[in-house]
Amino acid sequence: MNKFTHLDEKGKSTMVDVTSKEPTLREAVAQGKVLMNPDTLMIIDEGGMAKGDVFGVARIAGIMAAKKTSDIIPMCHPLELTGIGIDFSSNAERGEITIEAKVKTIGKTGVEMEAMTAVSAAALTIYDMCKSADREIILSDIKLITKRGGKSGTFIRQKE
Repeated sequence: MNKFTHLDEKGKSTMVDVTSKEPTLREAVAQGKVLMNPDTLMIIDEGGMAKGDVFGVARIAGIMAAKKTSDIIPMCHPLELTGIGIDFSSNAERGEITIEAKVKTIGKTGVEMEAMTAVSAAALTIYDMCKSADREIILSDIKLITKRGGKSGTFIRQKE
């Protein structure tokens, strides 16, 4: 197992020093699911949710969250993000929404946390906008799908 990079020689939490790293193109894709009653998803897809455009608001929430990741995750570096995309796909029969966030930067550290934070915030926003119609909504399976760039190279998730 690899050494934890966020611990100093005394085992105390620390922010990784990336000063000497060269900036490279960094990209990460994360994904998550929102599970709900199929009737609730039908209301969303038809644009009938009382609080408005669920996917539009969730997309904005995800983008905003990605930009603020270092404010809420203690050891994350503040990054200048150069691209954030959030897409939704729904499976009406299963009452399932899949959220995918793709985040890019040219920098000294990766954007995995920004991508997963974007998915998390988008999922929470969907819950918030739909809870009056369905209190049993489940947020699940938030995970890194791919990451590119940096010293550790490319990661592609092998299992779903």
